[in-house]
Amino acid sequence: MASFNTLDDLDAEQRVLVRLDLNSPVEDGEVQDNRRFERHASTVSELVDHNHRVVLMAHQGRPGDDDFVSLEQHADILAGHVGTDVQFVADTYGDEAMAAIDALEPGEILLLENVRMVDDELPEESPVEKSETEFVQTLAPKFDAYVNDAYSAAHRRHASLVGFPLVLPAYAGRVMETEYEANSSIATREFDGQVTMVVGGTKATDVIGVMDAIGEKVDQFLVGGIAGELFLRAEGYPVGTDVGDMDLFDEQWENNQDVIEDVLDRRADQVRLPVDLAYENDDGDRAEVSVERIDEKETGYLDVGTETVEGYAPTVHESEAVFVKGALGMFEDERFADGTVGVLEAIAETDCFSVVGGGDTSRAIEMYGLDEDDFSHVSIAGGAYIRALTGEPLPVVEVLEQQAKEN
Repeated sequence: MASFNTLDDLDAEQRVLVRLDLNSPVEDGEVQDNRRFERHASTVSELVDHNHRVVLMAHQGRPGDDDFVSLEQHADILAGHVGTDVQFVADTYGDEAMAAIDALEPGEILLLENVRMVDDELPEESPVEKSETEFVQTLAPKFDAYVNDAYSAAHRRHASLVGFPLVLPAYAGRVMETEYEANSSIATREFDGQVTMVVGGTKATDVIGVMDAIGEKVDQFLVGGIAGELFLRAEGYPVGTDVGDMDLFDEQWENNQDVIEDVLDRRADQVRLPVDLAYENDDGDRAEVSVERIDEKETGYLDVGTETVEGYAPTVHESEAVFVKGALGMFEDERFADGTVGVLEAIAETDCFSVVGGGDTSRAIEMYGLDEDDFSHVSIAGGAYIRALTGEPLPVVEVLEQQAKEN
């Protein structure tokens, strides 16, 4: 497991610079509340309770994208979760930001402007190079300590993530700590019973890479989503292709055909594929078809079918550990949520160690009234979750560990 310092090691009443990940959907210019605010609020509240002066950094979107906006709304949303005022300054390390930092009293919170509006932030460079940027060198002297709670960005080498730990005493926040422990468990823990992984989503390249990398650790893969169709295509079924103006399958097939066929060749007894698929019929209703009865793909398949879910559930019930990466269908549409929700319900009623992650998949728990407490861990990470599952190093974790070792 990681050997970094945590909030348990941080002395009280410090001026602390904290990196969160508050990146959220933006609809019609309005930032949407989500699970990330709630999770990070626990770290922020703990720091306030210990009388720290708390200065927060976070990002939103990328330059040029529609969701690349100011963090002013984020301050109000976070304040609602923390239960105390979160001041905001439309500056990151200029005179205005410095004055606001100097004016902060113990127990007060200040959120700086979107760090991706800083030129030094985004280019992926080494931690040493990032630590030498004007951004880090100007801001760091104002603080006694640095806390990184942005696990979901832990696979990035950006200045606010890897630069500050080289020039300040560095600690992991509670989100960083719990996410890393749970998401790394497939690579680090020994399970006596069956380990099952549910893989789906639209980014087939990600899940196929995971299946290839951790096949030795997993007994059964239950496959759906885009990956499910691509694996069926490899088995000779006429699915896993683009129809109409669809642009989901053919390119991913070209990029992953060899790996898919290799995984099927080496792990055929571990890989369970859908036996039926769901689509929208002419009346706009959900309809299902057995994969054996598909002669030609004429429509988009939006979920696995009922028989598939009924076949997957017993495997889940027999498992000691279940990891979820990606949804089995387009659960945002209630008609095509049966696969994703059905498997999540099976996990919830099983006494097993369970981690649900992969971008939006965790949203299904909230959308369909499942209880988050029925799962061991619900991850708010996407890319970092993939890295942790495959055992790839996370740059942010590496610098936190290095800092702990040297101090």
